[in-house]
Amino acid sequence: MAELNETIHQTVRLRIMAALVTLEAGNEVDFTYLRDLLEVTDGNLGAHLRKLEEAGYIAVNKAFVERKPHTYVSATAAGRKVFQEHVAALESILKRK
Repeated sequence: MAELNETIHQTVRLRIMAALVTLEAGNEVDFTYLRDLLEVTDGNLGAHLRKLEEAGYIAVNKAFVERKPHTYVSATAAGRKVFQEHVAALESILKRK
């Protein structure tokens, strides 16, 4: 049986990854968009993003737009692979009788 990934199994991190893997590779979303989509606080989202970034599952790009800092997030190739494996593990658990 496939193993669940403990890093992304946590609910908010799983939802972050689900949102990011729906984007085409190389595309990214704004921190604020992701925060509003997931209905979490800035601090909560930041902590989960840091954990995913440390694992190499997401890339965080910080830039200034009109002199204001903006944070953009995207799934890495490794993150996409791990997410697919995690989903497969969940499916195998659900299919067991």
